[in-house]
Amino acid sequence: MRTGTNHLFIPGPTNVPEPVRRAMNVAMEDQRGPEFGKLGLGLVADLKRIFRTETARVILYPGSGTGAWEAAITNTLNPGDRVLMARHGQFSTLWAEMATRLGLDVEVIDVAWGAGAPVSEFARRLAADRKGAIKAVFVTHNETATGVTSDVGAVRRALDDCFHEALLFVDGVSSVGSIDFRMDDWGVDLAVTGSQKGLMCPAGLGILAVSQKALKASETSTMRRAYFEFRDFAMLADTGYFPYTPPTQLLHGLRAALDRIHAEGLDNVLARHAHLAEGVRRGVAAWGLQTCAEHPSLASNTVTAIRVPEGVDARDVIRIAYERYNTSLGSGLSRLAGKAFRIGHLGDLNEGMCLTALAVAEMALVEAGADVTLGSGVAAAQEWYAQGRKAQMQIAAE
Repeated sequence: MRTGTNHLFIPGPTNVPEPVRRAMNVAMEDQRGPEFGKLGLGLVADLKRIFRTETARVILYPGSGTGAWEAAITNTLNPGDRVLMARHGQFSTLWAEMATRLGLDVEVIDVAWGAGAPVSEFARRLAADRKGAIKAVFVTHNETATGVTSDVGAVRRALDDCFHEALLFVDGVSSVGSIDFRMDDWGVDLAVTGSQKGLMCPAGLGILAVSQKALKASETSTMRRAYFEFRDFAMLADTGYFPYTPPTQLLHGLRAALDRIHAEGLDNVLARHAHLAEGVRRGVAAWGLQTCAEHPSLASNTVTAIRVPEGVDARDVIRIAYERYNTSLGSGLSRLAGKAFRIGHLGDLNEGMCLTALAVAEMALVEAGADVTLGSGVAAAQEWYAQGRKAQMQIAAE
């Protein structure tokens, strides 16, 4: 029999704060009633603040981030359009597979799992595309499988430097609301996220921000679509009502989650994620292990993917953590299966929770056969977190 709390340290779905769970415990209501539109309009307005956009239209699809991926593609592109993408992890790979299935001509750049988006190669290919055959560039902002964050702003500069008109698609599922994301500043045309990560809600909403340029492209797009049609969801931005039945309870949860983010302050939320992530990375370094990210500058502030030593199976680490210590760690996906495990550190999180993740991971590593000193990772993270707390107290005293 399991006792206590199941500790959830996967990179999504993330922990749902108690106020968010309570907010979802409401009676069913009329989604066409006079009060419902206020809820929808408020969500759209506050999500624009999370995306850091003043001009984009925000659409909420009952579904997932994957559904929002499909909506972005089918509303703005045409069958046979050439698109430029990179594969450097499981989710960038899946996005490329979707684009191929939907009939696009996918020009793929394969780079190491642990690298970021290949900005210089994007720039070279865009500069060589003098006839504008490439209609879109796809960037996975935060590759959840490898714990790598790519430079979206640099991709925008590559597009601008060669005066290329391709649309810029960005997967921000595990970054928006947790890692700095600037839709307007970076000239992002379609930005995708979901409700179950930095937004601290259950899975069930795919969220898409659409630039005015992308909305214009949707007027002439000939890809087949029905449920995901942008025009059907125009009423959401104008009135707050959905064209189809919405997940009402989840919307109330999102309302509470956005209130929490705005009460803390988005910049403070991002700083907290950076602070907590650095503690986890210092813990991993103290174990003598490597992360999947090829360079510290690529390290994600929402998930750390940790390579296990030779002779240790990461699946054993994950199994031991779950069976013996009631803790869920993220698995290594696809080619990283058995070679890496992941600690998710995003959403409703604090120092004590990160220390718990490191402590359990240490015990599971040792039991799986890794030569790791118990307490080493925890101590390294404690030192970092204590320094941060001392600095906060000094600032408050001044």
